[in-house]
Amino acid sequence: MFPLQSSDIALTLETALLGVVVALLLVVTVLLLRLWASVRGIDDDEIEVDSDALTAAVSRTFTDLEFAEKVDRIETHADSMQNLHADLDSMLRDPRERGAFGEEQLDVLLSEHLPPEMYGLREQVVDGKTPDAHIRSSSGLICVDAKFPLDNYERAVAAEDEAEAARHRDAFAGDVRSQLRKIADDYVRPAAGTTDFAFAFLPSESVYYHLVTEEYDMLREFTSEGVQVVSPLTFGHKLELIKADVQARQLSEEAEAVAEQLDGLRESFAAVEDEWGVLRTHVRNAANKADDVDRRYRRLREEFDRVDSPSLADESDASPAVGISTDGEGN
Repeated sequence: MFPLQSSDIALTLETALLGVVVALLLVVTVLLLRLWASVRGIDDDEIEVDSDALTAAVSRTFTDLEFAEKVDRIETHADSMQNLHADLDSMLRDPRERGAFGEEQLDVLLSEHLPPEMYGLREQVVDGKTPDAHIRSSSGLICVDAKFPLDNYERAVAAEDEAEAARHRDAFAGDVRSQLRKIADDYVRPAAGTTDFAFAFLPSESVYYHLVTEEYDMLREFTSEGVQVVSPLTFGHKLELIKADVQARQLSEEAEAVAEQLDGLRESFAAVEDEWGVLRTHVRNAANKADDVDRRYRRLREEFDRVDSPSLADESDASPAVGISTDGEGN
C-alpha cells in the first residue's frame, strides 16, 4: 500500500504547533493588556512607578490568568505531539504498518462518501484478482489499487546530492510506471465486468503533487489507458461524482419503470374501452330489438282486439233475426 509520507505528518504537526504558539501569543497579549490596565491611571510626571509594585502587578496578572498552568499544558501537548511524530515516523518506515495506515485512509474516504452497498474492500471481483477496494457504479465495477513503491522516493527526498536525488527520482518514476501498468492489466477489464478505468490511490498529497508536476506526461499516458491517479482530495470529489451518477441512473430507471406502468395502464384502458364499446353496441342492439318486439306486440295486440270485438257484436245482432224468422214461419 502507498503510505502517507512522514513529511505530511511533520507538516500537520508543525501546523498544530504553530496553532499552540499563536494561542501562547494571545495569552501574552491579554497579559500585556491587563498590565497596561493596571498602570494606565498613573501619571509618569508625578509618580514614579515602583519596580516592586510593577513586579507584584505582573505576578497578580500571571496568577489571575493561570498563565503558569497554561504554559505547562502547552508544554505537555508539545511533548505529546513530538512523541506522536516520532511514533508515526517510525511506523511509516515499516512498509506493512504504513500500508495498513494507507488502507485505513482509503476505508475512511469510501465510508464518508459512499453508502455501504456501493463499495467493497479486498474482495476477489475480477478474475480472481483482489483490489484494495471496488466501487459498484452504474457502468460496472471500479477497482481501486493503493499499492505503490516508495523506497526510491524516500531516497530522493533524503539525498543531499542533486545527482543522487535525480537518480532516485528516475528510479521512482520507473517504479510508478510498472505499478500503473499492472493496474491497467489487472483492473481495467470491461469484458470481466469492470468499467473502462480504475483508480490508483495515493494517500500522500506531497507524492501526488510530485507526480503531477514532474511526471505529468506519464500520468496522462496511463489516463488514456484507463488508470486515473488520485489523491485523498481528488478521490473524494470523484466519489461524489460516481455517487451522483448512480443516483441519477436510479432515478432514470425509476422514471422508466413509471413510464412502463403508464404504458400498461394505457393499454388496459384501451382494452376496457374496446370491450365497453362492444358491450354498449350489444346493449343498444338489444334495446332496439326490445323496442321492435314491443311494437310488433302492440300491433298484434291491436289486431287481436279488433278481431275479438266484432265477433261479439255480430252475435248480438243475429239473435233478433232468428226470432223473426221463427215467428214468421209459425205464422
